[in-house]
Amino acid sequence: MTTIALCQIPVSPDPAVNLMRATEALARAEGADLAIFPEATLTRYGRRITDLAEPLDGPFVSGLAQAAKQHGLSVIAGVFEPGEGRVHNTAVAIDAQGAVQAAYRKIHLFDSFGAKESDLVAPGAEPTVVELAGLRIGLVTCYDVRFPELARALVDKGAELFAVIAAWGSGPLKEDHWVTLVRARALENTMWTAAVGQAPNPAESSDGYGVGRSMLVDPLGVVRADLGTAPGVQIVRVDHEWTSTARTTLPCLQHRVL
Repeated sequence: MTTIALCQIPVSPDPAVNLMRATEALARAEGADLAIFPEATLTRYGRRITDLAEPLDGPFVSGLAQAAKQHGLSVIAGVFEPGEGRVHNTAVAIDAQGAVQAAYRKIHLFDSFGAKESDLVAPGAEPTVVELAGLRIGLVTCYDVRFPELARALVDKGAELFAVIAAWGSGPLKEDHWVTLVRARALENTMWTAAVGQAPNPAESSDGYGVGRSMLVDPLGVVRADLGTAPGVQIVRVDHEWTSTARTTLPCLQHRVL
């Protein structure tokens, strides 16, 4: 068993507020092996991200790392890194000793539903699997979940669990898209999938980001936990023996011909 804390927090424009919320969530998650936070935990989306982006040794990630070490658990969270003209939308992975083990730069940018993420964000290029909490974890950020080829690339790199982080946009049927896509990526790859989104933030609701619905989905696509829309930290358990059982029942990865 691996224990995971799904940390569904509301995100403020202010990184200091978000670091405080994240460290409070990590205190509630103590005893888990891994805590997962949303995409853009550093600050909410908007043109401010180009001014508020920080290097991975900046105060935000350093504060998360210190809290990870204090509470003895690994952390995955979304931040923005400075770039040349545009920033990178980065999922940072920190181990239980407070060391940064990986930084995945989001490959698929959200130029859809009237948004244009690529105006502010430069795309990454490398699918990333990181070893944390005794697992090989494939990192997926928000719009990435709509691209099954990325999930398969992570499988081919040896992923044993998908961590999907998001600041999912609200709108007609958008919440249904989120649930469907997360379950599909889990089922088609017979893979435990921990998906964490921003909780709605009524004080910042005009931008539409954050629908909640953080989930743990098992390798047969069954939702084992769903946090709804309220902020919260929920401890869930990943049973690795169930992965073997599911893949015996549904050996679709063995049946691949492409």
